[in-house]
Amino acid sequence: MKAKITSAIVFAATLIAGSGLADTVKWDMASEFQNTSIHGQAQQVFADTVFEVSDGSIEITNHFGGSIGYKSREHFDVVADGTLQIANTSMGQVAQIEPIFLLSSLPFLVGNMKEANLLWEMAKPAYEEAFARNNQILLYASPWPPAGIWAKQSVDSTEDLKGLKIRAWDASGTTTLKGAGAIAIQTSWADVVPQLATGRIDAVLTSAESGTNGKFWDQGLTHFSAVNYSMSLNMTHVNKDAWNALNNDQRSALMKAAQVASKVAWGALTNRVAENYVEMKANGITVIDPVPDDFLAALSAVGEDVYADWIVKVGEVGQKILDDYRAARTN
Repeated sequence: MKAKITSAIVFAATLIAGSGLADTVKWDMASEFQNTSIHGQAQQVFADTVFEVSDGSIEITNHFGGSIGYKSREHFDVVADGTLQIANTSMGQVAQIEPIFLLSSLPFLVGNMKEANLLWEMAKPAYEEAFARNNQILLYASPWPPAGIWAKQSVDSTEDLKGLKIRAWDASGTTTLKGAGAIAIQTSWADVVPQLATGRIDAVLTSAESGTNGKFWDQGLTHFSAVNYSMSLNMTHVNKDAWNALNNDQRSALMKAAQVASKVAWGALTNRVAENYVEMKANGITVIDPVPDDFLAALSAVGEDVYADWIVKVGEVGQKILDDYRAARTN
Protein backbone atom coordinates (compact mmCIF):
# COMPACT_ATOMS: atom_id res chain seq x y z
CA MET A 1 0.00 0.00 0.00
CA LYS A 2 2.77 2.42 0.90
CA ALA A 3 4.48 1.89 -2.47
CA LYS A 4 1.21 2.57 -4.31
CA ILE A 5 0.60 5.75 -2.33
CA THR A 6 4.16 6.93 -3.02
CA SER A 7 3.74 6.15 -6.71
CA ALA A 8 0.47 8.07 -6.85
CA ILE A 9 2.02 11.12 -5.19
CA VAL A 10 5.01 11.11 -7.54
CA PHE A 11 2.80 10.68 -10.59
CA ALA A 12 0.40 13.41 -9.46
CA ALA A 13 3.29 15.80 -9.00
CA THR A 14 4.53 14.98 -12.48
CA LEU A 15 1.08 15.60 -13.96
CA ILE A 16 0.83 18.95 -12.24
CA ALA A 17 4.26 20.00 -13.46
CA GLY A 18 3.59 18.80 -16.99
CA SER A 19 0.24 20.57 -17.17
CA GLY A 20 1.84 23.98 -16.81
CA LEU A 21 0.80 24.57 -13.18
CA ALA A 22 4.47 24.48 -12.23
CA ASP A 23 7.38 25.98 -14.15
CA THR A 24 9.55 22.89 -14.21
CA VAL A 25 9.06 19.14 -14.38
CA LYS A 26 11.47 17.71 -11.82
CA TRP A 27 12.58 14.10 -12.09
CA ASP A 28 15.00 11.94 -10.10
CA MET A 29 17.26 9.66 -12.16
CA ALA A 30 18.89 6.64 -10.54
CA SER A 31 22.15 4.92 -11.42
CA GLU A 32 24.08 2.29 -9.51
CA PHE A 33 27.36 3.43 -11.05
CA GLN A 34 29.78 6.27 -10.40
CA ASN A 35 29.56 9.62 -12.16
CA THR A 36 33.07 8.96 -13.53
CA SER A 37 31.94 5.87 -15.47
CA ILE A 38 30.96 5.94 -19.15
CA HIS A 39 27.35 5.66 -18.07
CA GLY A 40 27.61 8.35 -15.43
CA GLN A 41 29.27 10.81 -17.78
CA ALA A 42 26.68 10.19 -20.49
CA GLN A 43 23.90 10.50 -17.91
CA GLN A 44 25.17 13.90 -16.83
CA VAL A 45 25.28 15.02 -20.46
CA PHE A 46 21.73 13.73 -20.87
CA ALA A 47 20.41 15.69 -17.88
CA ASP A 48 22.24 18.88 -18.91
CA THR A 49 21.04 18.60 -22.50
CA VAL A 50 17.43 17.96 -21.47
CA PHE A 51 17.46 21.08 -19.33
CA GLU A 52 18.95 23.16 -22.14
CA VAL A 53 16.82 21.86 -25.02
CA SER A 54 13.59 22.03 -22.98
CA ASP A 55 14.34 25.66 -22.07
CA GLY A 56 14.57 24.67 -18.44
CA SER A 57 11.14 23.01 -18.32
CA ILE A 58 12.61 19.59 -17.42
CA GLU A 59 15.10 19.33 -14.58
CA ILE A 60 16.66 15.94 -13.88
CA THR A 61 18.54 15.33 -10.65
CA ASN A 62 21.11 12.53 -11.00
CA HIS A 63 21.65 10.08 -8.16
CA PHE A 64 24.88 8.17 -8.84
CA GLY A 65 26.41 5.22 -7.00
CA GLY A 66 23.03 3.87 -5.86
CA SER A 67 22.61 6.93 -3.63
CA ILE A 68 18.85 7.05 -4.09
CA GLY A 69 18.56 3.61 -2.51
CA TYR A 70 17.79 1.32 -5.46
CA LYS A 71 20.00 -1.22 -7.21
CA SER A 72 19.80 -1.99 -10.92
CA ARG A 73 17.69 -5.08 -10.36
CA GLU A 74 15.09 -2.88 -8.62
CA HIS A 75 15.07 -0.07 -11.18
CA PHE A 76 12.76 -1.80 -13.62
CA ASP A 77 9.91 -2.20 -11.16
CA VAL A 78 10.19 1.21 -9.49
CA VAL A 79 10.21 2.98 -12.86
CA ALA A 80 7.33 0.82 -14.10
CA ASP A 81 5.12 1.78 -11.15
CA GLY A 82 6.21 5.43 -11.12
CA THR A 83 8.08 5.41 -7.81
CA LEU A 84 10.98 6.74 -9.89
CA GLN A 85 10.47 8.57 -13.14
CA ILE A 86 13.71 7.53 -14.85
CA ALA A 87 16.76 5.30 -14.37
CA ASN A 88 19.96 4.07 -16.01
CA THR A 89 20.06 0.32 -15.49
CA SER A 90 22.40 -2.62 -16.00
CA MET A 91 19.97 -4.69 -18.05
CA GLY A 92 21.32 -8.18 -17.45
CA GLN A 93 20.20 -7.79 -13.84
CA VAL A 94 16.53 -7.52 -14.84
CA ALA A 95 16.60 -10.36 -17.37
CA GLN A 96 14.47 -12.49 -15.05
CA ILE A 97 11.62 -10.09 -15.85
CA GLU A 98 12.23 -9.84 -19.61
CA PRO A 99 14.74 -12.43 -20.91
CA ILE A 100 15.53 -10.33 -24.00
CA PHE A 101 17.59 -8.09 -21.73
CA LEU A 102 20.22 -10.81 -21.33
CA LEU A 103 21.14 -10.53 -25.00
CA SER A 104 24.06 -8.12 -24.67
CA SER A 105 25.56 -10.28 -21.90
CA LEU A 106 25.62 -13.51 -23.90
CA PRO A 107 29.21 -14.86 -23.85
CA PHE A 108 31.60 -13.92 -26.65
CA LEU A 109 28.83 -12.67 -28.93
CA VAL A 110 30.54 -9.38 -29.78
CA GLY A 111 34.23 -8.69 -30.17
CA ASN A 112 34.40 -4.93 -30.57
CA MET A 113 32.44 -1.68 -30.43
CA LYS A 114 31.21 -1.97 -34.03
CA GLU A 115 29.70 -5.38 -33.35
CA ALA A 116 28.21 -4.27 -30.03
CA ASN A 117 26.52 -1.32 -31.74
CA LEU A 118 25.26 -3.54 -34.56
CA LEU A 119 23.68 -5.93 -32.09
CA TRP A 120 22.07 -3.03 -30.19
CA GLU A 121 20.52 -1.58 -33.36
CA MET A 122 19.17 -4.96 -34.45
CA ALA A 123 17.68 -5.74 -31.05
CA LYS A 124 16.35 -2.24 -30.29
CA PRO A 125 12.76 -2.93 -31.49
CA ALA A 126 12.56 -5.99 -29.22
CA TYR A 127 13.92 -3.97 -26.31
CA GLU A 128 11.35 -1.23 -26.95
CA GLU A 129 8.53 -3.77 -26.97
CA ALA A 130 9.70 -5.23 -23.66
CA PHE A 131 9.73 -1.79 -22.04
CA ALA A 132 6.30 -0.99 -23.51
CA ARG A 133 4.86 -4.14 -21.96
CA ASN A 134 6.02 -2.80 -18.61
CA ASN A 135 4.73 0.78 -18.78
CA GLN A 136 8.05 2.28 -19.84
CA ILE A 137 9.78 4.06 -22.70
CA LEU A 138 13.34 3.23 -23.80
CA LEU A 139 15.44 6.34 -24.40
CA TYR A 140 19.00 5.17 -25.12
CA ALA A 141 21.66 2.54 -24.39
CA SER A 142 25.17 3.00 -23.06
CA PRO A 143 27.73 0.18 -23.50
CA TRP A 144 30.28 -1.33 -21.18
CA PRO A 145 33.81 -2.01 -22.43
CA PRO A 146 34.63 -5.72 -22.68
CA ALA A 147 34.34 -7.66 -19.43
CA GLY A 148 37.30 -9.51 -17.97
CA ILE A 149 38.32 -11.18 -14.72
CA TRP A 150 39.76 -9.16 -11.83
CA ALA A 151 41.51 -11.37 -9.29
CA LYS A 152 44.25 -11.56 -6.67
CA GLN A 153 46.34 -13.76 -8.93
CA SER A 154 46.66 -14.63 -12.60
CA VAL A 155 43.57 -16.30 -14.07
CA ASP A 156 44.36 -17.65 -17.52
CA SER A 157 43.08 -21.23 -17.42
CA THR A 158 40.06 -23.18 -16.23
CA GLU A 159 42.31 -24.65 -13.57
CA ASP A 160 42.74 -21.14 -12.15
CA LEU A 161 38.94 -20.77 -12.01
CA LYS A 162 38.30 -23.91 -9.96
CA GLY A 163 36.98 -22.96 -6.55
CA LEU A 164 37.41 -19.24 -7.22
CA LYS A 165 34.70 -17.16 -5.50
CA ILE A 166 33.84 -14.73 -8.25
CA ARG A 167 31.12 -12.16 -8.80
CA ALA A 168 29.09 -11.91 -12.01
CA TRP A 169 26.38 -9.35 -12.69
CA ASP A 170 23.78 -11.66 -14.24
CA ALA A 171 22.77 -15.23 -15.01
CA SER A 172 24.88 -15.41 -18.17
CA GLY A 173 28.10 -14.87 -16.25
CA THR A 174 27.23 -17.06 -13.29
CA THR A 175 26.22 -19.98 -15.51
CA THR A 176 29.37 -19.77 -17.62
CA LEU A 177 31.73 -19.39 -14.68
CA LYS A 178 30.09 -22.20 -12.70
CA GLY A 179 30.37 -24.43 -15.73
CA ALA A 180 34.08 -23.67 -15.82
CA GLY A 181 34.52 -24.68 -12.17
CA ALA A 182 34.26 -21.36 -10.32
CA ILE A 183 32.02 -20.55 -7.36
CA ALA A 184 30.08 -17.80 -9.10
CA ILE A 185 27.76 -15.42 -7.27
CA GLN A 186 25.36 -12.95 -8.91
CA THR A 187 25.85 -9.61 -7.17
CA SER A 188 24.78 -6.02 -7.79
CA TRP A 189 27.54 -3.49 -8.33
CA ALA A 190 26.80 -1.73 -5.03
CA ASP A 191 27.63 -4.94 -3.14
CA VAL A 192 30.90 -5.76 -4.88
CA VAL A 193 33.36 -3.79 -2.76
CA PRO A 194 31.74 -4.78 0.56
CA GLN A 195 31.85 -8.44 -0.46
CA LEU A 196 35.49 -8.15 -1.50
CA ALA A 197 36.29 -6.51 1.83
CA THR A 198 34.61 -9.30 3.81
CA GLY A 199 36.06 -12.13 1.71
CA ARG A 200 32.73 -13.38 0.40
CA ILE A 201 34.19 -13.04 -3.08
CA ASP A 202 37.82 -13.11 -4.25
CA ALA A 203 37.37 -12.05 -7.87
CA VAL A 204 35.04 -10.08 -10.12
CA LEU A 205 33.82 -10.51 -13.69
CA THR A 206 33.53 -6.95 -14.96
CA SER A 207 35.21 -4.48 -17.27
CA ALA A 208 38.50 -2.68 -16.82
CA GLU A 209 36.31 0.41 -16.64
CA SER A 210 34.35 -0.81 -13.63
CA GLY A 211 37.36 -2.03 -11.74
CA THR A 212 39.17 1.24 -12.34
CA ASN A 213 36.18 3.26 -11.14
CA GLY A 214 35.95 0.98 -8.11
CA LYS A 215 39.72 1.16 -7.44
CA PHE A 216 39.90 -2.61 -7.10
CA TRP A 217 43.61 -2.41 -6.31
CA ASP A 218 42.57 -1.08 -2.89
CA GLN A 219 40.84 -4.45 -2.34
CA GLY A 220 43.91 -6.51 -3.18
CA LEU A 221 42.95 -7.39 -6.74
CA THR A 222 46.23 -7.32 -8.64
CA HIS A 223 45.45 -9.01 -11.96
CA PHE A 224 43.04 -8.40 -14.84
CA SER A 225 42.50 -11.10 -17.48
CA ALA A 226 41.05 -9.58 -20.66
CA VAL A 227 38.82 -12.47 -21.68
CA ASN A 228 36.42 -10.04 -23.45
CA TYR A 229 33.44 -11.97 -22.14
CA SER A 230 30.78 -9.51 -23.31
CA MET A 231 30.03 -5.84 -23.88
CA SER A 232 26.80 -5.57 -21.95
CA LEU A 233 24.43 -2.62 -22.05
CA ASN A 234 22.95 -0.19 -19.61
CA MET A 235 19.69 1.38 -20.74
CA THR A 236 17.96 4.59 -19.76
CA HIS A 237 14.21 4.17 -19.42
CA VAL A 238 11.35 6.41 -18.29
CA ASN A 239 7.94 5.78 -16.74
CA LYS A 240 5.33 5.90 -19.51
CA ASP A 241 2.78 7.85 -17.46
CA ALA A 242 5.39 10.51 -16.68
CA TRP A 243 6.30 10.56 -20.37
CA ASN A 244 2.66 10.97 -21.42
CA ALA A 245 2.23 13.85 -18.96
CA LEU A 246 4.79 15.90 -20.91
CA ASN A 247 3.95 18.09 -23.86
CA ASN A 248 5.27 17.34 -27.34
CA ASP A 249 8.17 19.80 -27.07
CA GLN A 250 9.30 18.23 -23.81
CA ARG A 251 9.17 14.72 -25.23
CA SER A 252 11.14 15.94 -28.24
CA ALA A 253 13.73 17.45 -25.87
CA LEU A 254 14.13 14.10 -24.10
CA MET A 255 14.69 12.25 -27.36
CA LYS A 256 17.22 14.83 -28.59
CA ALA A 257 19.08 14.58 -25.29
CA ALA A 258 19.00 10.78 -25.54
CA GLN A 259 20.68 10.95 -28.95
CA VAL A 260 23.41 13.23 -27.59
CA ALA A 261 24.01 11.03 -24.54
CA SER A 262 24.12 7.89 -26.69
CA LYS A 263 26.80 9.41 -28.92
CA VAL A 264 28.83 10.39 -25.86
CA ALA A 265 28.60 6.90 -24.37
CA TRP A 266 29.45 4.98 -27.54
CA GLY A 267 32.14 7.48 -28.48
CA ALA A 268 33.82 7.04 -25.11
CA LEU A 269 34.60 3.41 -25.93
CA THR A 270 37.16 4.37 -28.56
CA ASN A 271 39.97 5.14 -26.14
CA ARG A 272 38.53 4.05 -22.81
CA VAL A 273 40.16 0.62 -22.45
CA ALA A 274 43.61 2.03 -23.23
CA GLU A 275 43.04 4.81 -20.69
CA ASN A 276 41.90 2.27 -18.10
CA TYR A 277 44.99 0.13 -18.69
CA VAL A 278 47.28 3.11 -18.11
CA GLU A 279 45.64 3.83 -14.76
CA MET A 280 45.56 0.15 -13.82
CA LYS A 281 49.25 -0.37 -14.53
CA ALA A 282 50.08 2.81 -12.60
CA ASN A 283 48.38 1.18 -9.62
CA GLY A 284 50.24 -2.12 -9.91
CA ILE A 285 47.70 -4.15 -11.87
CA THR A 286 49.05 -6.90 -14.12
CA VAL A 287 47.02 -6.94 -17.33
CA ILE A 288 46.85 -10.32 -19.07
CA ASP A 289 46.01 -9.42 -22.66
CA PRO A 290 45.69 -11.51 -24.69
CA VAL A 291 44.71 -14.54 -22.64
CA PRO A 292 45.52 -18.06 -23.91
CA ASP A 293 43.34 -19.29 -26.78
CA ASP A 294 42.61 -22.60 -25.07
CA PHE A 295 41.20 -20.75 -22.05
CA LEU A 296 38.87 -18.73 -24.26
CA ALA A 297 37.84 -21.86 -26.14
CA ALA A 298 36.97 -23.62 -22.88
CA LEU A 299 34.89 -20.67 -21.66
CA SER A 300 33.12 -20.42 -25.02
CA ALA A 301 32.24 -24.11 -24.95
CA VAL A 302 30.73 -23.80 -21.47
CA GLY A 303 28.86 -20.68 -22.57
CA GLU A 304 26.87 -22.64 -25.14
CA ASP A 305 24.54 -23.69 -22.33
CA VAL A 306 23.73 -20.02 -21.76
CA TYR A 307 22.64 -19.63 -25.39
CA ALA A 308 20.48 -22.74 -25.29
CA ASP A 309 18.72 -21.66 -22.12
CA TRP A 310 18.19 -18.13 -23.44
CA ILE A 311 16.63 -19.30 -26.72
CA VAL A 312 14.17 -21.46 -24.78
CA LYS A 313 13.06 -18.37 -22.86
CA VAL A 314 12.86 -15.83 -25.69
CA GLY A 315 11.90 -18.14 -28.56
CA GLU A 316 11.85 -17.14 -32.22
CA VAL A 317 12.37 -13.44 -31.56
CA GLY A 318 15.74 -14.08 -29.94
CA GLN A 319 16.82 -16.63 -32.54
CA LYS A 320 16.01 -14.22 -35.37
CA ILE A 321 18.04 -11.44 -33.76
CA LEU A 322 21.03 -13.76 -33.39
CA ASP A 323 20.71 -15.07 -36.95
CA ASP A 324 20.36 -11.59 -38.46
CA TYR A 325 23.22 -10.23 -36.38
CA ARG A 326 25.60 -13.04 -37.30
CA ALA A 327 24.71 -12.70 -40.98
CA ALA A 328 25.27 -8.93 -40.92
CA ARG A 329 28.52 -9.31 -39.00
CA THR A 330 30.05 -11.53 -41.65
CA ASN A 331 29.09 -9.24 -44.56
